[in-house]
Amino acid sequence: METKTKFELKLGMATREAFGKALAELGRQNKDVVALDADLSKSTYTNFFQKEFPDRFVECGIAEADMIGIGAGLASSGKIPFAASFSCFAINKGFEQLRVAVAFPNVNLKVVGTHSGISIGEDGPSQMSIEDLGLACSLPGFAVLSPADEVAARALVFASAAHVGPVFIRTGRPKAPIVHTPDQHFEIGGSVQLTDGKDLTIIAHGLLVAEAIRAQETLESEGISARVVDMYSIKPLDRTAIERASAETGAIVVAEEHLAASGLGVRVAQVIAESRPCPMEFVGIEDTYAESGPPEALMEKYGLTAKNVAAAARRVLKRK
Repeated sequence: METKTKFELKLGMATREAFGKALAELGRQNKDVVALDADLSKSTYTNFFQKEFPDRFVECGIAEADMIGIGAGLASSGKIPFAASFSCFAINKGFEQLRVAVAFPNVNLKVVGTHSGISIGEDGPSQMSIEDLGLACSLPGFAVLSPADEVAARALVFASAAHVGPVFIRTGRPKAPIVHTPDQHFEIGGSVQLTDGKDLTIIAHGLLVAEAIRAQETLESEGISARVVDMYSIKPLDRTAIERASAETGAIVVAEEHLAASGLGVRVAQVIAESRPCPMEFVGIEDTYAESGPPEALMEKYGLTAKNVAAAARRVLKRK
């Protein structure tokens, strides 16, 4: 795509809401699409689907493990099920079923985690999912996706429905800045280069994509040219984009609202180590859980802002 040099980051809907609206739209187009929820449909926005297609909606109660098992059964019978809950519940409580009933037989279940990361704010650490991507990526055969905005979320819901095999989509609670144009193409295994640059590349996903863009603008004012890549497909990775970034810019920063030790950063580092090594820095949650508080304050405290991304860029350039 043609890359931009300036962005007007307007606030759009939350990616969880974009998922819910896309799911209802998908349901109108395909009668085999069904939805499951774990007593959180107003929060996950599967209630949009429920209102239109009550006979294709399964309320599983507060029982994510059962929800995953039911979803696996529906997938095995030819349906295209989307099972939704908070990420920490869908992945952590459902992991055994995801492993045995979904990944091992490679069934066509789509799992959607909402309220991901620490940006859920006042809900507190028991409902914050900071390890979901690492767990999802560890499941063989799973595609793992993390949209940055409403445009990406809608497109990736449709791409997931067309994909044959298990998928995990990570969505968030807060409204997200719009970083993509409505006509942007998304595919499983892809990425989007949002800005070009020659000094370093910032690779991000989810809410940190907007922070990466803000950091890029700060760096540009300092005479530093930064490429920004939205790596929305965590698994499979766009290896070509990563290798090109290393070859053309020679330094990489990975930024994400996830544990730094088990998220996108380690996966990008593996590609770099196997192909074309270069200096790297990582912006993410260090070896800790967060706490309850306003989302903006938490993102600031745990180092997940444009300021932190820009600082990592300066550090990596010193090692280039």
